[in-house]
Amino acid sequence: MPIQPVEPRRLYLQIADQVRSLIAAGEFPPGSRLPAERELAKRFGVSRPSLREALIALEVEGYVDVRPGAGIMVTTPNNAVPDGCGDEGPLEILRARILIEGEIAAEAAREMKPKDVAALEKILRAMEEGAANQQAPRTADRQFHLYIVAKLANKVLLRLVTELFDQRDSPLARQFAIHFDSAETWSAVLDEHRKTLAALAARDSGRARKAMRDHLRKAHRRWAHELDRGAKAGVNESPGRPSIDREDLVPVT
Repeated sequence: MPIQPVEPRRLYLQIADQVRSLIAAGEFPPGSRLPAERELAKRFGVSRPSLREALIALEVEGYVDVRPGAGIMVTTPNNAVPDGCGDEGPLEILRARILIEGEIAAEAAREMKPKDVAALEKILRAMEEGAANQQAPRTADRQFHLYIVAKLANKVLLRLVTELFDQRDSPLARQFAIHFDSAETWSAVLDEHRKTLAALAARDSGRARKAMRDHLRKAHRRWAHELDRGAKAGVNESPGRPSIDREDLVPVT
């Protein structure tokens, strides 16, 4: 079998691996608390947002329970729960979508007809109704993005965008949504979609590219900001935590 190139593992996966190994080795038994995020990040030599992303992955797998104001509690993992880390993180997928869907929107703008504008307006009304009823309008959000790529009549692009978008249903992405999405988030998404639709209706390729990229960049920024804000606020800063003045944790590179 030919030797395959070795790619460096994503940082949050490396962090999750170490924490998971320590829990499995009994360093932190179920019912105990992990050390503070600040202390863990320092020992790993990583940023607190990267550490927090790893903790959310471990939460999906059932190794920890992140309790704001109470700390990070170690729990017994459920073997039926799928691996929450996966190969790509939600932020990495959004960065790919920025590049791909921006160009798709630019091309689709040239193909827009009044019936397409009307169909997209109907989708946005469904999004608005869902948000008004305090329901995350995920289905309509998906329809909006896939309608635009479908205008290019390219099965490869449609499959690619569908697969990337549907990564939002991965365990890790769903946990991000639980932690970070809100009514305010969906209100912002609606506003960004309206700007994209206005550019498409005007058949302005440059404006459509910018509007779609701005929307996805803001989506990325919102989750990245919440990771950073949660890390700065901390979920485990109270006294009485176990110390980690030992060599169990090694810097992640």
